[in-house]
Amino acid sequence: MKRETLEVFEELLRSYTSLKKCKADIMRAFEITEETFRYGKMLLICGNGGSASDSEHIVGELMKGFNKRRPIEPNPMLDQSISERLSEGLPAICLSSHTSLITAIGNDASFEMIYAQQVYAFRKLAGVILCISTSGNASNVNNAAITARACRIPVIGLTGETGGQLNSLADVCIKVPASKTYKVQELHLPVYHCLCAMLECEFFED
Repeated sequence: MKRETLEVFEELLRSYTSLKKCKADIMRAFEITEETFRYGKMLLICGNGGSASDSEHIVGELMKGFNKRRPIEPNPMLDQSISERLSEGLPAICLSSHTSLITAIGNDASFEMIYAQQVYAFRKLAGVILCISTSGNASNVNNAAITARACRIPVIGLTGETGGQLNSLADVCIKVPASKTYKVQELHLPVYHCLCAMLECEFFED
């Protein structure tokens, strides 16, 4: 791990001292995701409501430059006016963003299957799934975790302090120390921003 990556992690713990109890789980989540990208695999992310918004937010930080410029590899087939505005990305997909697909799955099967179906379809491309649930008890999120495990895809959980059912389904579960939904979500943001910044530091130079 680069020194810069570790400094980002240490800054999170200084700024949010309550997250120190999640220290080992945050680091393990980083290691699993870093390995995913290192081997050219994709990160899947899912959640409901505010956690769906967080899922989209994470994709936005990973798929383009976040804190750093990410120059792309030279490509003579690309027009310079395009190539100079492109950023290298870390491949991630938010499973709650596909409106036509999730409504079709919800109508034809059930709402509880909207993420599990996508996990199964992406199983050969995915290297890890991040399941976000403030309670840890969202049935559609947990069905995605169960499906991922059956397909040998590591599961990272991001929950409130109890972890709910997701705690036992995830390979690692980051249980932030809060129980009220909005308080949990307030702590989820610095956790995933830290993970995105750490990953960017690990893969890209200034």
